[in-house]
Amino acid sequence: MNSHQLAHASFTISGDRVLPEFWTEYFGVVPDTAISKGDPVADPTGQGRILTRRTGVWGVRSKSAIRSDLLEPHLRYLIERLALPRLDLRELVARVDAKMRFFCYWHNATGDRIPDVPDDIRAMMESMDGVIEIDEYR
Repeated sequence: MNSHQLAHASFTISGDRVLPEFWTEYFGVVPDTAISKGDPVADPTGQGRILTRRTGVWGVRSKSAIRSDLLEPHLRYLIERLALPRLDLRELVARVDAKMRFFCYWHNATGDRIPDVPDDIRAMMESMDGVIEIDEYR
């Protein structure tokens, strides 16, 4: 394996009514990302403008916990850590008009790597009305 990982994944719930505290308690996991809509953002231009977050996001990542250039170990780690699937998760996400996804980083400089997302994981996310997105870099 290269020193630079060629794959990793995150699980996020995002939407205007996402309250990170709720999801932290629900999953019993300290998130890597916890943002509420309206949270302040530092002005990158230094002009002192008042900027705020456009939406809420709660998420956890696999990158620091899993060392693999394949997606499957990263996804299995997140599934285990979050105890997925959960029977009530689809309804809770829908209730706050949020979106749920696995976001996968996939480095494919040679163009011959095929992302390894097992069918059972695809089916699980579909059953919870979530999506799997793969961001491929070449």
